[in-house]
Amino acid sequence: MDLVGLGDSITFGFNLGTTNSIPSDYAFPFLIGENANLEVRDLGVPGWTTANLLQAIKYDTNFRQSIKHADYITLDIGNNDLLHTLKKSNHLEQLPGKITSMMPKLTGNLNKIIKEIRELSDAPIVLYNIYNPFQVNNQPMHKLSNQLLSFIINPKIASIAGKYKNVKIADAFSAFDEKQATYVRQGDIHPTIDGQTVLANIGRNALGIKK
Repeated sequence: MDLVGLGDSITFGFNLGTTNSIPSDYAFPFLIGENANLEVRDLGVPGWTTANLLQAIKYDTNFRQSIKHADYITLDIGNNDLLHTLKKSNHLEQLPGKITSMMPKLTGNLNKIIKEIRELSDAPIVLYNIYNPFQVNNQPMHKLSNQLLSFIINPKIASIAGKYKNVKIADAFSAFDEKQATYVRQGDIHPTIDGQTVLANIGRNALGIKK
């Protein structure tokens, strides 16, 4: 049985290994596969946006073949679309408007990604929503991020999952809750090993994979 991980640096397990040249053994796709005796192919690429992943699924033979042979698929993408928008906002007051106007691009690409996957495979997909990467003491960024994720970003991600058969949401936002100090690396936005373990657990549960 094969599990394929599609996504960005979170799927890759960025900053958890001695180098970032290959995906980390602590990346959540490997943690899901480890206890369930699954062969895991982690195709997470640091820095990728929804547009990058869509191109790969359309045109990259390795991606297409991996998806065709997958029994389970994890999908965690969109974080960098949001970070790029954050970097373009000079003031926090601009951020809600900029995120709102960017969301149709993110959701449009996400919709196309799942559509492309479904043309290659009917394997169950677990789609991760977005956790708040900002530490609780990083105010007002933490609070604003909570609001944007709760009311704008994650509901739209959930509505896309609802359009397709056998696409389940893994609620990373609720799982991380206010526990960034434990689940997000200090001075970083990427998960700790504990954070990756939480992502693995909610993904495993969403897919109905027994340990």
